[in-house]
Amino acid sequence: MLQSLRLVWDLPTRVFHWLLVTSLIGSYVTAKLGQMEWHFRLGLFMIGMLIFRVIWGLVGPRHARFSTFVKGPGSVVRYLKGGVHSVGHNPLGAGMVVLMLLLLAVQATTGLFSTDDVAYVGYYFPSVSHSMAERLTGIHHLNFNFILAAVVLHLCAIVFYTFVKKERLVPAMFHGGKPAQLVPEHEVIPSSQLWKALIVIAVAGGCVYWLWHAAPPPPASIDY
Repeated sequence: MLQSLRLVWDLPTRVFHWLLVTSLIGSYVTAKLGQMEWHFRLGLFMIGMLIFRVIWGLVGPRHARFSTFVKGPGSVVRYLKGGVHSVGHNPLGAGMVVLMLLLLAVQATTGLFSTDDVAYVGYYFPSVSHSMAERLTGIHHLNFNFILAAVVLHLCAIVFYTFVKKERLVPAMFHGGKPAQLVPEHEVIPSSQLWKALIVIAVAGGCVYWLWHAAPPPPASIDY
C-alpha cells in the first residue's frame, strides 16, 4: 500500500505534530498531579516547538509552509462550495493550525508568569507585578478551555473526514503519504529536508536555552 502513496507531509512536521500531542497530555497530567517543575519544563519545551514550527512554516518543504496553506476567507468559502482541492491543509484545516498555534503561544507564554499564590511560580514571575501575574494566570487557566475546545473540534473533524469524506488523515501523519491519485506530481515533496530541520531545531533550542537561563531567580519564599 505504501508504494501507492506520494510524500506530502515531511518528517519534521509529523514529529512536531505528535510531540505536540504528547506535550499537551503531559502538561495536563503534570498540572493535575502537582508536578509543577515538570509542567514548567514542558512549557519551555512547547515554546521551543512553537519557535521551530514558525520558522519551519517559512523555510520548510512545500506543504509545511504557511504561504502554501494560509489563505483568505474567500478560499474557505470556495472550499465549502467544493471549488478548492487541497493536497496539504485545506482552508479549514489551515485555520485550525493557525488557531492552535496562537492558543498554544498564549498558553506557554502566560505560564511563564503564572502563580498559585502558595507553592509555585513560573520562571518569569519575578519580572512582573503580583497583580499582573495574577491576571496572566487567569488568562492561562481560561485559555486552556479554548485549547480543549479546539482539540475537540479537531477530533470531530478527523472523524468526519474519516467516515464521511473517506479521507484517512491520521495515518498520513505517521507515514507522510497520500494516495497517488490525489497528489499531482508537482505537489509531491522530494524530501523532508532533514538537514534544514536540524538547523531550525538548533535555533529553537538556543532560544529556549537563553529563555531559561535569562529568567530571574525565584523569590526566596517559593520552593520548587
